[in-house]
Amino acid sequence: MIHEQTEEVAYAWGHSKRYNSQSVYLKNTYGGRVQKVSIAADFTCPNRDGSLGWGGCTFCNNESFIPSYTKGLDSITAQLDKGLTFLKKRYKRSAMFVGYFQSYSNTYGSLEKIKEIYQEALAHPDISGLVIGTRPDCITNEQLDYLQELAKTHYIDLEFGIEATQDAVLETINRGHDFATSVDAIHRAAGRGFELGAHMLFGLPNQSREAMLAQVHDINRLPINTIKFHQLQIVKGTIMAKQYKTDPTQFHLFDQEEYIEFVIDFMERLRPDITVQRLFSEAPPSIKIAPHWGNARMDVLQQKVEERMEERDTWQGKLL
Repeated sequence: MIHEQTEEVAYAWGHSKRYNSQSVYLKNTYGGRVQKVSIAADFTCPNRDGSLGWGGCTFCNNESFIPSYTKGLDSITAQLDKGLTFLKKRYKRSAMFVGYFQSYSNTYGSLEKIKEIYQEALAHPDISGLVIGTRPDCITNEQLDYLQELAKTHYIDLEFGIEATQDAVLETINRGHDFATSVDAIHRAAGRGFELGAHMLFGLPNQSREAMLAQVHDINRLPINTIKFHQLQIVKGTIMAKQYKTDPTQFHLFDQEEYIEFVIDFMERLRPDITVQRLFSEAPPSIKIAPHWGNARMDVLQQKVEERMEERDTWQGKLL
């Protein structure tokens, strides 16, 4: 690894960004931008339908991340058609489009159900693969076997919402499973020929800064390929919104500069082979209660992280 500040700098991941960006990795692997097309399918969550509980996780409102082009359309094919029309205009140089099953738990159902849904998406002529978001307590070995078969001919990325690695925090947010469940699911999914990812949510109740940062050691021990970071946002329609209204002092919500420093601290301790998908959350302003970071776009915030890493002369894995 070369550390000098020159345009020729290259890190262990083979490019000059100071963290192992998934977007750059995918571009280098597939010859161009890999763009996700969101799909809202007929899935729910065991923490909502009574199997584990009701009301979902305290932070969760799926309106936070469902694009408008998926709304009002029942058919997966129709959603893809509409999403692709929008995205092809915006990203004219995309090399590949993949269907993104994002909202709720997208393996929560029978094998027959997920086959029907996934195969409709993969039958679209412009879709080359799938990104599947789910909970670690909603995946069977039979489903993993099926994804392993799909991965022989398609790009497949399976992403688990870990959110936190401390059981006390998971209990506070009504998650419905412990961290050991995440460890088990990830180990069962590893080595099957598809990308394997984790989502982390920073700023949850009962988490000190030190405890949040210490989670990186748990993450480094997992056989994952990619990770996504989110800062906690309080959004309308959640249990947490009610808690925040009653007693906002139980929450420590990051301001922009503080979060930038934190996420850099986390990446300094993160295994360098793990690609970083996302650094920030972005809830729609219409439903966001707090925190308020102004009108900063995600690309601008990402650039601020990169500039601050350069100022600190640091990079992903430096303190590992």
